[in-house]
Amino acid sequence: MTHAAIHSSRRHFLSQIAIGAAAFTARGAFAEELTRTPAQTEGPFYPDKLPLDTDNDLLIVNDAITPAVGQVTHLSGRILDVRGEPLRNAVVEIWEADNTGTYIHTRSASQRQGDENFQGFGRFVTGLSGEYYFRTIKPTPYGPRTAHIHFAVKTKGRDRFTTECYVKGEPQNKQDSLLNRIRDARARRSLIVDFAPVANSRIGELAARFDITLGSTA
Repeated sequence: MTHAAIHSSRRHFLSQIAIGAAAFTARGAFAEELTRTPAQTEGPFYPDKLPLDTDNDLLIVNDAITPAVGQVTHLSGRILDVRGEPLRNAVVEIWEADNTGTYIHTRSASQRQGDENFQGFGRFVTGLSGEYYFRTIKPTPYGPRTAHIHFAVKTKGRDRFTTECYVKGEPQNKQDSLLNRIRDARARRSLIVDFAPVANSRIGELAARFDITLGSTA
């Protein structure tokens, strides 16, 4: 995978995201109340020291040439309220382990040698449509945990909300204690999304869509 190929594919996908976002600007006043995204623990490995680069491209750190190891994933979605209304200016953070199962956290990094080319953490501020976008890697299982990506969302008038996104079809989902702690089946399914191949991608990219529905204001 060349640096040029990665950035070319990123530009193409970002243009598609921009086109698609326009379709989500319609207000949700006539929709039924949406299923609220279940909250989950922040976990022990939210970065204890944020990286210098905190943009929404986790595959490239600053101006490095070498990308992170892993299957390129375009992760997008919207931040909504229960009426389906998009939430503007929501600060969306994600963090996940690299392909070795290492987080950017001193307790995690001390256990093994991680991928120094993986940013591990990213941040995005939503616009009018409530849309966010990250370029990252497909998560992989490690230890007792199934594959997952951590999310945190902060919006005006609401407490900081944390949850996790899981991979549809991952066998370890059935044994994951945190995922199965959610007793409501519909709510649990809302955290599990398809990581699908991007059509005509020359480097085997994936796309995943994960919408987050927040409850009433704090």
